[in-house]
Amino acid sequence: MRQVIQRFIRVCVPIVSVIVGGFYPMTATAQQSSSAHYQVNEVFFGAGGDLQDCSATYCAKESVGEIGVGNTKSTNYQAQGGFNTDRAPYIAFSVSSSSADLGVLTTSAAATTTAAFSVKAYLASGYIVQIASPPPANNAPTPHTLTALTTPTASHAGTEQFGMNLVANTTGCGAPITFGASPVQVPSSSFSFGGAASNYNTCGLFKYAQGDTVASSTQSSGETDYTASYIYNVSNLTPDGVYTYNGIFVATATY
Repeated sequence: MRQVIQRFIRVCVPIVSVIVGGFYPMTATAQQSSSAHYQVNEVFFGAGGDLQDCSATYCAKESVGEIGVGNTKSTNYQAQGGFNTDRAPYIAFSVSSSSADLGVLTTSAAATTTAAFSVKAYLASGYIVQIASPPPANNAPTPHTLTALTTPTASHAGTEQFGMNLVANTTGCGAPITFGASPVQVPSSSFSFGGAASNYNTCGLFKYAQGDTVASSTQSSGETDYTASYIYNVSNLTPDGVYTYNGIFVATATY
């Protein structure tokens, strides 16, 4: 995500660049049950099922009589039940935002913008999402970095502030305007479990610390859609200039 400022403070926001745990998507393979002479491929109990039922032209995966499917786990191990479950773990991270120009900032009101991204992980113990980029900065005429909020703080127009959260904000909880959204579980909370991290999960309160974890899941999860909500406030002492913010999120699967 990129953003720009001037006071004439102007903020321009290319909205989210992404690194995903070094891989996009990250994949791994699991060893089949085998000995020097024999191998059991995708062990199952039931009336039937086949991973590779092929003719000369077509192939199909089949299952018949499955009576137990889904995930089971203990503190140290987990298993995914079902004849046709994929044994390759992965994490996927997608971004649906681009860039924004916040125009000229004033001391009378906060400027706001949002960035949207989605995360899902399979056969993992969960994932974390961290912010990896520094706060917005200008390069002329006087080099300056906007003051990032080190604790969850309400927006105060006229006080230099930069912060974010990952929940819906309304004027009723002290936000400067109604904007943003809370995490959305896709297809539902029965399958997806990601959430905003503490310090970034309270309506109307904003924080920004490079390296912070802002979202996570403690288990394999279907897609969770996140909206990062940003505030920008300047003071009479904030140096003029065009400020740029390149937002980088890093998603890492945990095993």
